[in-house]
Amino acid sequence: MSIRALAVFFFFAVVPAACALQAETPKSGSTQPAAHAPDSGVLTNNVYRNTAFGFTYKLPFGWVDRTREMSEDSSDSNDPKKSTLLLAAFEHPPEATGETVNSAVVVAAEAASSYPGLHDAEQYFGPLTELVKSKGLKVVNEPYDYRAGATQLVRGDFSKPLGNVTMHQSTLVMLEKGYIVSFTFIGGSEDEVDGLVENLSFARKEPPAPRK
Repeated sequence: MSIRALAVFFFFAVVPAACALQAETPKSGSTQPAAHAPDSGVLTNNVYRNTAFGFTYKLPFGWVDRTREMSEDSSDSNDPKKSTLLLAAFEHPPEATGETVNSAVVVAAEAASSYPGLHDAEQYFGPLTELVKSKGLKVVNEPYDYRAGATQLVRGDFSKPLGNVTMHQSTLVMLEKGYIVSFTFIGGSEDEVDGLVENLSFARKEPPAPRK
């Protein structure tokens, strides 16, 4: 599979889980809706920062940012219920060709109110798992708690043989400020994916002030 084909497969296998979840969950008890479109964050000197969601991602040296190009046809920044692509970066330009896994990082956010009945991040993995399995990936690890610093997320791991190589994919999910935020990492090995995940960091959250 070419790098371009892998990039297209990766993007469409991860981002559109909303439709499946909305179809499968009940129409009551939805999470509090987000009031406005999410902050798109800023990428400077290979470091992406999103102060609204309180995280930073340091891209490996030489990676290419394709967030704007991939966002043009996939989101509506004026509609908070639409999935918003916050970051899409690749080890090599996705338009290039090759026979190796093009490592990638994609971060997306969507209003939790788009998912009726969703109460926690683990529920997101129901339709997401069915979706990636339909694209030929297999489950390596069922969703499990994953801590990045003081931030608690839910993580699922997947893989798919691609000729002589294997694509490894991990997706981390959290609920924050009325949004579902997903972080997806792709690499040519589990160790590479783990290394990409380690570049994700969160701002320390101050404990609430005691009531007087």
